[in-house]
Amino acid sequence: MKTKTRALLLSIVLGELGIDRFYLGYTKLGILKLITLGGLGIWWVMDIVKIANDNLPAADGTELI
Repeated sequence: MKTKTRALLLSIVLGELGIDRFYLGYTKLGILKLITLGGLGIWWVMDIVKIANDNLPAADGTELI
């Protein structure tokens, strides 16, 4: 089970490198986010907001606990 707290902390601290996407199981998006440095910061901030608002589930479709 993946936790919302861990995903949010990873997104805030290492989100520019795509670590949050790797944690959630989105490997291809994690690589893309790594290459673009978090979409020049925009994608990074959007992911923080999505995780905080429960709008970004794990890749297997399970909700974060």
